[in-house]
Amino acid sequence: MNVLLLTTYMHGGAGVACRRLQTALTESGETVNLLTMDQTPPKWPFYAERLSFLPYERDKSVRFSFSLANFGHDLRRHKWVQEADVLHLHWVNQGFLSLKNIRQLASLGKPIVWTLHDMWAFTGGCHYSGECNRYQKSCGQCPYLRSPGPKDLSYRIWQKKKEIFPPGIQFVTCSEWLAGESRSSGLLKDYPVSSIPNPIDTRLFQPLSETDRAAFRQAQGVAPNAVLVLFAAMKVKEKRKGFHYLLDALCRLKSAYPDLPVELLVLGQSEPQELEALPYPFHALGMVRDVSQLVSVYGAADIFIIPSLEDNLPNTVMESLACGTPVVGFRTGGIPEMVGHLHEGFIAPQQDAEALAQGLYWVARGEMPIETLRKAAREKVERQYSNSIIGNRYIQLYRDLLTGIYSPGNSTLPGE
Repeated sequence: MNVLLLTTYMHGGAGVACRRLQTALTESGETVNLLTMDQTPPKWPFYAERLSFLPYERDKSVRFSFSLANFGHDLRRHKWVQEADVLHLHWVNQGFLSLKNIRQLASLGKPIVWTLHDMWAFTGGCHYSGECNRYQKSCGQCPYLRSPGPKDLSYRIWQKKKEIFPPGIQFVTCSEWLAGESRSSGLLKDYPVSSIPNPIDTRLFQPLSETDRAAFRQAQGVAPNAVLVLFAAMKVKEKRKGFHYLLDALCRLKSAYPDLPVELLVLGQSEPQELEALPYPFHALGMVRDVSQLVSVYGAADIFIIPSLEDNLPNTVMESLACGTPVVGFRTGGIPEMVGHLHEGFIAPQQDAEALAQGLYWVARGEMPIETLRKAAREKVERQYSNSIIGNRYIQLYRDLLTGIYSPGNSTLPGE
């Protein structure tokens, strides 16, 4: 097969997942190309897309949380598009593909797979809906908009999607949580929806030796007896990543167990004033993109904490588990699917900082032997998320589409 993956960026969660899928499929012997916006000039659709939302946005904090998909690129004549047997869309917003462009690709008659990395495909424009469930009917009264109303911009985009989405798209979600949300939506309820996780290369992401763990910690100035907690976010201040809940949990932990020697590793963009409120010593690492460095960070940590309020199937959780580091987080999105409570880590109720603190203490004080947790974390990834397993699942899906085994009117694939 010749498969074309399409995603807006090479970076970011969706871009990383897409590149990993390309590797997994290539290792299985398929011909796979990856097309991004950087390879499809001109750049004006990105700016047009951003500017078109400015009159509607509630404030600049939601500027990248809502997409209209009015502007993009007509790729029907692109060499890779014409050569492909299967077109596989991923995250295509911010001026890469418009709704019209998706319809144009469908007109070529090739099978289209669309892996969803957030909720956008079935909402009136938001990427995560929070507590709003109006997407289940027709949107409207959108909290992201300056002037919400029954037939506001979100309602109009929802209706446009209903009219323009081509029949026969095979939707895939990275988590069972997102699959359930998709099937409950008014837009996708009549489309086939399957759940296939993102892959990870378990040869690259693997546990560190004790010697390497000690060397990394020493190089960072971490105390030998410290319980090292890792937090990661592209931008620490992004509200949905839950840093304020982490701060609350850490303050509770320090108050309840003042002798617990905790230190923090912080991955991602942050401001000094954001981190100065932490009640423990911290080491701000900034953005780390080199895989070998990331493996050292994950492998040296004792706990990875993810207090996200909205998330799908975070690459950071998978990377942590692959490196044998247990995870503490909220019951958010697909996180509970990745982390078995009291098995690969600790899952706290949403927005419960006290439970999050107790989860940190449960791991730190060895309520279950740390080596047992580490082993379970690694085995979970090898069993469910390795390149060969996920690559083969997608290959089977492509083959079923090409041979016409599934019907566009079905909500699931045969055997599910």
